[in-house]
This record gives sequence, C-alpha cells and structure tokens, in this order.
Amino acid sequence: MIYLFDGAMGTMLHQAGLKPGQCPELWNIEEPAKITAIHRLYVAAGANIIETNTFGANRIKLSHYGLEAKVAAINIAAVTAAREAAGTHTKVAGSIGPTGKFIAPLGELTFDAAYEAFYEQISALDQAGIDYIIIETIIDIQEMRAALLAAKAATCKPVICQLSFDADGRTVTGTDPRTAAITLEALGANVIGANCSLGPAQLLPIIETLAQNCSIPLSVQPNAGMPQLINGQTIFPMTATEMAGWIPKLAAAGATYFGGCCGTTPAHIKAIRQAINVLPQIKIHRNSAFTALTSRTRAINIGAQFAPVIIGERINPTGRKALAADIKAGNFITVKKEALAQIKAGAGILDVNMGVPGIDQATVMKQAIEDLSTLVDVPLAIDTTDPITLEAGLKAYPGRALINSVTAEPDRLESFLPLAKKYGAAVLCLPITDSGVPLTAIDRVAVAKKLVALTQEYGLNHHDLLLDALVMTVATDAKAAAETLLTLKLYREQLGCPAVMGLSNVSFGLPRRDLMNAAFCAMAVDAGLDAPILNPFDPLMQDVWSAAVALSGRNPQAVVEYSKKYVDMPATATNIATAADILSQIRQSVINGETTGVAPLVRQALNENYSPLAITDQALTAAMNEVGQAFGQGRCFLPQVLLSAETMRTAFNTIKEVLPAHQTQSLGTILLATVKGDIHDLGKNIVAALMENNGFTVIDLGKDVAPETIAAAAQKHQPQLIGLCALMTTTLPQIDNTIAALHANGFTGKIIVGGAVLTDSYSRQAGADAYADNGVTAVNIAKHLLATGK
Repeated sequence: MIYLFDGAMGTMLHQAGLKPGQCPELWNIEEPAKITAIHRLYVAAGANIIETNTFGANRIKLSHYGLEAKVAAINIAAVTAAREAAGTHTKVAGSIGPTGKFIAPLGELTFDAAYEAFYEQISALDQAGIDYIIIETIIDIQEMRAALLAAKAATCKPVICQLSFDADGRTVTGTDPRTAAITLEALGANVIGANCSLGPAQLLPIIETLAQNCSIPLSVQPNAGMPQLINGQTIFPMTATEMAGWIPKLAAAGATYFGGCCGTTPAHIKAIRQAINVLPQIKIHRNSAFTALTSRTRAINIGAQFAPVIIGERINPTGRKALAADIKAGNFITVKKEALAQIKAGAGILDVNMGVPGIDQATVMKQAIEDLSTLVDVPLAIDTTDPITLEAGLKAYPGRALINSVTAEPDRLESFLPLAKKYGAAVLCLPITDSGVPLTAIDRVAVAKKLVALTQEYGLNHHDLLLDALVMTVATDAKAAAETLLTLKLYREQLGCPAVMGLSNVSFGLPRRDLMNAAFCAMAVDAGLDAPILNPFDPLMQDVWSAAVALSGRNPQAVVEYSKKYVDMPATATNIATAADILSQIRQSVINGETTGVAPLVRQALNENYSPLAITDQALTAAMNEVGQAFGQGRCFLPQVLLSAETMRTAFNTIKEVLPAHQTQSLGTILLATVKGDIHDLGKNIVAALMENNGFTVIDLGKDVAPETIAAAAQKHQPQLIGLCALMTTTLPQIDNTIAALHANGFTGKIIVGGAVLTDSYSRQAGADAYADNGVTAVNIAKHLLATGK
C-alpha cells in the first residue's frame, strides 16, 4: 500500500494572508476556515493523509508568542479544521515539529522538559482524534527519541519519524541514516523517513540506506529543489512534473509514504498522485536481520557475519581505588581518558559502570553517559544492577545502548526487560539461575533458551539479545574452558544470537594470566565469540586479537589491517610512552573536550612561564584548527565541536583568572540575528557559541529581528561582521530586506548568512559577502574575512 501526504503548509498560509511574525498555529483558532480551505486543496489533489497545522504547537515554541497556555486548544482546533476537509476517506496526521532547542548536554533543554512538551502536544492531538502522529524536521536524534517516547506513552496511534539530513548525508548533530534506522526501529517507530532541507535527488540515497537497515515502512517528503532568488522572490525551482518524476526511483528505493515539504503545492501533490497511480508493483527487499548497537553518529553490527568487536572493560571502579575516588568526587577526567584510550587500543564498544558505594549512582551514570556520548562515537554498554540507574543511563543515551546485564532470576527480568523495550536497548543475557552458574554447556544453553523465550514475552526478539557463554577458572576446573567453548558453538547452532563474555576469569589463580587470556581469546573467536569483554591495553591480547580476527575470515579488511600494523614492527618491539609537553597536553585536552581537565593544565603552563600568547596560539588555536579540519572531513561532528569550543573558552577564562591584568584580544565583533518572522534560532545559537569560544566578541540580537532593528544595532555597535540566519522558506526574503537595510544605513562591514533553506547562490544574489552552511565554517569564514578583507 502506498500513501500520499500533503505538501507545504507554511507557503500556503502566507499565500492566504499570514503575515511575517504571526503565529501560524494560532490561525487554527482565529482563521479555521482558511486552514480547512488549504487542507481541501490537498485532499482534492489526491492526498490521502493530511497533516495538521501544528508543526510549532508545542509549549516551547508557542511561548515565543505568549501562547504556551493554549497548547491543547490550538492542537484540538487544528484537528477539527483538518477533519472538516478530510471527509471519510482521508486520514489526519498530527504534525509534531522540533522545540528549536538542543537537549543537554548540547543545550540547556533537559530531556524530561522536551519529553513533557511533546507529551502535552501529542496528548491533545490524540484526544482530538488523529490517525497518525508524524514527528518531522528533527535534526537531533536525542530530540527525536524524546518525541517518540512521548508519542508511545501518549497514544496508540502509529508514529512516523522523519529526520532532516544535510547534503553530507547526516543530521546537524551527526546522525547518519543507518544509525537512525537502527535506533528508531528499536525504539518503536512505526514508519521512519526524511523530510525538508533537501530535494528528491539528495534524499534518494538516504532512503536507500534506511531500507537496507530496517524492516519498517519508509516515508519521504522532499523540498521542491533548493531555493533560488529570482527577481527578488524566493523560488523553489522544481516543477510538479519534475518532482513527480522522482517517485518511481524513491519507490524502488523502498519508500511507501510520499509527500512534499518546502516549496511544494497542491500542484506538486497532484502530479505525485498521478505518478503513484501508474507505479508498477515493486517488491521491497530489506536487510535488517542483524543485531546492532548505535551511538549518536555510528552503528556497530554484531554477529557471525560481521567482524568480532571488543567491549572495553576499563570504565569500572571495581578494584580500582583511584578511579572510584574520582567518580565519587564527580571528576570524570579519568573516565574520559579511559574511554579515548580504549578506543585507540581497538575497543568498538565501551562498558560503563559507576558502581561506587555511597554515591547517587543514577545521577552519576546520567552524567557519565552524557559526557561519554558527546566525546566518543562508539556505542556504550550500561553496566548496573540497579533499575533506577539503568533508566537514567538509557534516557540520557542518544542511541541504542547495550544493557549489561540480565539473568534468569525473576527480579532482574521484571525490572530490566521493560526498560530495554521502552528505550530500544539490546540486552546482554547471562544464563544464571537462582541456583547459580550451570557447569556444563548443555545446561547453559537450556537456561539461555528459557531466557530468550522470557524476553519475547516482553516484546524483545533474537536481534535484541547477546548471550554470555560464561567462563569459570581452569585453576579449579580443568574442563571449564572447554565447556565455555562448546557453549559458544551451541549458541551459534541452536540460538543464532551473538555471543559475548568476559575473558579474564579463565586465568584466575594462574601465573602469566595475560598468556592464558590471549590464548583463550583466540580459541573463543574460532568457536563463535562475537564480542569479548576485555582489557584492550594488554599488549599480548592486542597482538593475538589482531591475528585471530584476521584468521577468522569474518572481516575482509582484517588481513590488511594486520599487515599495516605489523609490517615494520619487530616481533619483540614494545611501545614506550613519553610524556607530552604541557602545551601539547592542553592542545589534546581541547581536542578531547576535557572542560574540567584543561584549567589545571593552563595553570601549570602559566606557572612554567609560558605566555598567554603561546598558550593561545600553540595550544588552543592549534587544537580548534584541528577540530575544524576533522569536522570538515567528517571525522567528528557538532557535539564534539561544541565540547571542544567550550573547553577552549574554559582555558581562556582560566588565563584571565590567573592573570587578571591580562586581557586576551578579541578577534573582532560580530553581530548575530535570526531575521524577522523566523523564531528558529538554534543554528544562530550554535554560531554564537562557536564564535565566542573562538575569541570573537558576540552581540546576539536573538530571533525574529526586524531589518530596521538590525540596522540600528549595527550603527550603534559598529561590528566588523554581521551574521544573519533564516531557517524558514517564508522568511528568506527577510535576508534580502535586512541586507538592503544595512547597506542603506551605511554599514560597510562584511555580512555572512546561513540557515537550512539558504544556498550559496541565493546568498550571493541577496548581496551577502559569504555563505556558511554550518557553525565551524562560519568561524573560519569570519577569520578569513577579517584577515584579508575579502
């Protein structure tokens, strides 16, 4: 079955008389007949699902207009207006747009506050009788998680989740389609897809990737091409016929829900309906039969057909007094360093345990998960026996985590499995009963089968589970290793779930434990181990692991990687670590985003008589240049950039604290504003933070700022640079108006523009000096303009 949504609402509202700066959603109450008339045009064009005029009808967005108390009334009125046009054959989808704020730690909005705002809006839509919930134009997977969780709690209606991707194939915060598909399907989305920002040509490969990584239906709502400025008017160039021409390709890629976003009109929807009506029968092939974990920006597949992956065990205070003391003191520097070092040593997943007596483990776990998920790109395993701590970690995690762990004991199952289902987590299962650890492989497999059956009662399936083979020490039982290896083989033959286990217990009580652990690891990989939990720093284990994975044949690149690693290394070589000089340590601290660790390093450097200029140029600026280069090459993403920028600002403040008389010279003054009629200031806020943390003086005028206000502020503050932002197609003309007002008022500095709907060509036609498609680029352009004057 193929479904067709409507097209753009904002464009039609402005054609109907909505003025810039007015609240579009308030028309549901004040002008319901006009809203119904727009819906009727789309129904007549062939749409069989129309979206309510509620994109910004959450309390956070409505507060800009002082309407936060009218959430229920506005949303209910929107459904009434849509129902009047829908008749008996057209369904109504409640539209849920973003809050316009980043969720912590990227922004100040808490996850719970976002969840509550979405829950309130979705509850009102459900009360009014919608048929679907569609969460759309979301640029951060964590905000999508909050909205989807709220939707699953507030309604039983199907939930459609649409992210907005940039031209590089990722969302603003770095999530790629593969990661999004795995995360959202596990979390319970009924349909996933993409809308806005891009045209159908750019969204085609995104739909193809989504189809390869999930088993649920897909939706796509492209823009009518990219906007152009023609004769002073904002035009989306793709005609209805051209857009309809992409429907067969998008359908072949796997989409079954179609519609239009910015620039699309009833004419576009009519043409798409005609294209759908003549589509041949398409058999959609999906490739989703695998177990996977995700971070915000990366997915890791686990199983027999994939390369084995190491789960790093070092973020665990058990038996480590110094780490336990740091965690108890709220100091996560060691935790972060352990994380980065384990990844460098080869870990593909990190186990996170905050089990320190006498602390609020839930609060500490939340903080650790927030910090680590911003710092690293590998998935995390949340290791705890406490359900409250587990939920705190799962809620804070912007991906699909692994729960470590559950046993066949009823209390653990009843408290952990509902959380796994709710948050879309995978579960590590230990075949342990009230009677303890089964000694034989046959008995372990029998318990594992019971565990698998029990998890299914909670709505989980084989692809949500990893099975631990359990290893006992051979010092007390000579057959212990053999029984574990047989367990691994039987897991693969009889259950098909990925196998995982800790290795070090096998050697307990024996000399040369490193040798015993490494040899056992090689044997276990051959027997079917998919994800060992181990210390990746052990040099012998590193060597044996590289060889074992290459010999297993499960990773086509493993032999190449092995050859590169050892081609120039003598068999007896050892790596001798040398302490980096203090400036290098500061530089690395900024790159790693160690906001609490950089201050003592800066103080040390000043005590060693390094000048503030040397610290700034050789450490701080050098670090941000490296981060910017990594961002441009797709090796790091916005969360890491923001964290590094915050660390740099902490370093600057430390210099001022130690040397109050020293004032770091501003690179220049930049005045920032989101243009009139546009209340979306998320992108502008990112630019403001990055500019300030890179040494610019920032004057932020906020959002919905009139051209004359910006021109007056420019005359008052005399900035060298002005940055203008527009996120909506309907406010693009305000870019032109503002630039004209600035020039008419005598402004002679440089103007940089940006925003999701802007393009380089549009910017040039509008009279801007430069176009920046992201915050990092904006900083680099600003530096270049001030240095060269052109």
